[in-house]
Amino acid sequence: MKTAIVIGATGLVGAYLVNELNDSNLYNKVILLVRRRTELNHLKLEERIIDFENIDGSIIKGDDIFCAIGTTLKKAGSKENQYKIDCEYPFKIAQLAKQNNVKQFILVSSIGADAKSSNFYLKTKGELEEKIASLNFNAFIILRPSFILGVRKEFRLGEKIGIFFAVLLSPLFIGGLKKYKGVNAKTIAKKMIRLANGNLSGKQIIESDKITS
Repeated sequence: MKTAIVIGATGLVGAYLVNELNDSNLYNKVILLVRRRTELNHLKLEERIIDFENIDGSIIKGDDIFCAIGTTLKKAGSKENQYKIDCEYPFKIAQLAKQNNVKQFILVSSIGADAKSSNFYLKTKGELEEKIASLNFNAFIILRPSFILGVRKEFRLGEKIGIFFAVLLSPLFIGGLKKYKGVNAKTIAKKMIRLANGNLSGKQIIESDKITS
C-alpha cells in the first residue's frame, strides 16, 4: 500500500483524482496539499494547509505525487501570478518531494506544451515539464490532454466555446487529428493512477489520444 500526494485537489481533474484514489486499493493514504480547508472527507484523506510561498518540506512525504494544479489568466490576475501557480509552485513542491525520496511525479500538462512556444500558456507548461524532468524522479509521467471535458465550478467562456466545437467536430478527429479530441476529466484521473502503478521509469509523455487507451 502506498501514500499519494495530490496538488490541485479542488480542480476539475483533481477532484476526480481524489475520488479515484479514495476508491483505489493501491493507496492507504491520500495527502492533499491545499491552501485552505476543503469539504472533502474520507478515512484515507489528510489535508495539509500550505503557504506556497513558504512551504514546509517535511510534510511532503509519500510514494507518488500527482499534480493537477492550474489556473487561468483571468483568475490569476496577471501572467506573473499565473506563472507562479502553473510553474513555480508545483516545481517547488517537486523539489521538496525529490529531497524526501518521493519516487514518482505524475503531471497533468497540456497538448502542445513546449518551453520554446510563443504561446504563454504552452510555454509555461513546457517549462514546468523541463524543470521537473531535471530532478530525475524514478518516473516522471506527463499527461498532455487536449480539451478537458467536465463540469467546472467556475465558468470559463473561452473554454466552453472550445469544448463545444471540440465535441461537435469530434467525429472528424481521426488519424493525425485524433490527439485533439477532448478528454473527460475522470478518464484522465483514472489514467494517472494506472500509469503510476504501471512499473514505468524515466520520463514518459502520454499524448492526448493515448490517455483514453
